[in-house]
Amino acid sequence: MKSALTLSLVLLLSAAHAQAQGTRIFRCGNSYTNDANVAQAQGCKLVEGANVTVVEGTKVHGGGTVKVVAAASPAAGSGQPGQKVDSGEQKARDADARLILEAELKKAEARQAELQKEWNNGEPEKMGPEHRNHQKYLDRVAELKAALARNESDIAGIRRELGRLPGAASSAAVVK
Repeated sequence: MKSALTLSLVLLLSAAHAQAQGTRIFRCGNSYTNDANVAQAQGCKLVEGANVTVVEGTKVHGGGTVKVVAAASPAAGSGQPGQKVDSGEQKARDADARLILEAELKKAEARQAELQKEWNNGEPEKMGPEHRNHQKYLDRVAELKAALARNESDIAGIRRELGRLPGAASSAAVVK
């Protein structure tokens, strides 16, 4: 009885193994299939000598569909090469760019003024634990110096960009 049970178990396992061996897996780009007709139609390649485990990616939650809005006019398209934009629209874009850059320049200059005030000509006031730990103070001074240099570089870059925009002569007072 015990040998019959063992024999039937061995036959069952070998049948399952043979069926698994008979299943052919095809790779179609980034997806896999075991349907030979689909694989032949899509020109998929047979995966040999390896077990394939396919894990589905995560689902995106958040409302479902994505809306695509068509451009109002052909000139306002996606900016494809060789496509011309009428001068009125280009002037509006330039004006918007100028406003954005001027706002960025004001923010950078305000930040520079704050940093200069905190810098206090290279001797910022000590804060809290810096009275007992001089290295913390030195680290903060070095960070302030680096932040001042970065912010000055940002201001110079914004001014260069403002100078490149059409009509730069009319806003020379803002740039300097």
